[in-house]
Amino acid sequence: MLSKPATMISCKNIRMPCLGLVAFISVMALYYHWDMPTAKTMAQEKEQELRKTILRDMCKEEKETFSKDKNKRINGILHNLLVDDKQGIIYCFIPKVACGNWKRFMHVLKHGEPYPDPKDIPAGVAHDPKGLATLASFPEVEREAKLKQYTKFMFVRDPFVRLISAFRDKFLKINQYFYQYYGRAILQRYGNQPNPPLKVTEAFALGIRPSFYSFVQYLLDTKKNKRGFDPHWNEFHRLCQPCFIEYDFIGHQETLTEDALQLITTLNLEEHIKFPSAYENMTNPSSVSDWFKEVPLEDRRKLYEIYERDYELFGYETPHSLLNNTL
Repeated sequence: MLSKPATMISCKNIRMPCLGLVAFISVMALYYHWDMPTAKTMAQEKEQELRKTILRDMCKEEKETFSKDKNKRINGILHNLLVDDKQGIIYCFIPKVACGNWKRFMHVLKHGEPYPDPKDIPAGVAHDPKGLATLASFPEVEREAKLKQYTKFMFVRDPFVRLISAFRDKFLKINQYFYQYYGRAILQRYGNQPNPPLKVTEAFALGIRPSFYSFVQYLLDTKKNKRGFDPHWNEFHRLCQPCFIEYDFIGHQETLTEDALQLITTLNLEEHIKFPSAYENMTNPSSVSDWFKEVPLEDRRKLYEIYERDYELFGYETPHSLLNNTL
């Protein structure tokens, strides 16, 4: 489905001197506009295969254990799978992993040629749940066919970095929805605020807002009591079920610019659509330790247990310094 096969040049059993052959092919490639793979392209393809290999290997046990639950698990995420029939692609979006820009990309595809610039799509339009077709909107037979035939992709990022990004975005900025449904309860239970203001603007004016540690306590208690997570901090594997849907492309936020270009090029859209430039991420791995200094070691380890599966499935390095109290 994806990856253009690399053209390998071999001089074995060819009478023309090897350097002459390579030069000849290079000239012909320029004349006929052949797509000759560069070292960078081949490295990117190798990285993609590595990511998918790690995923397949880590999923073996889960697929065997929960094979009977496959349809149930997929049906539970149908609204997370955005579909474009013209290009034959399915995108599983994960909040706080460049999903706003990828939704803009899907809107551009929906618009058709001439494609508008994705960055011109307003945030409100991009995140409108009714603006894009989801797999849930199709009959079951069509859903199964699309999952088999379409190119499927998803993007992930370091789980703890994403968690901090979600906290900053939803609790350190004025957001009445998240304050009303999560923030006030977190303040009451863990922030020694028995009666916080009803409005987020009033709370901020008084300097009242949840701490990161309070947020972590909320996550640990929510998981302990087997209650569901909001999508902005729910685990990747629960949002996209990568052990039961075979994704053709797995992008990483840490290499977003390169991965986005690779994917768009593979879809033969690089001459038509430019993915919005990645902004400078204010939450990066080097700053994670600063956020976790206020979180006790035992709670850090418990939190890691929640997201451990995501670390394993997508090849992210275990944050040993956080878990061994070497901050």
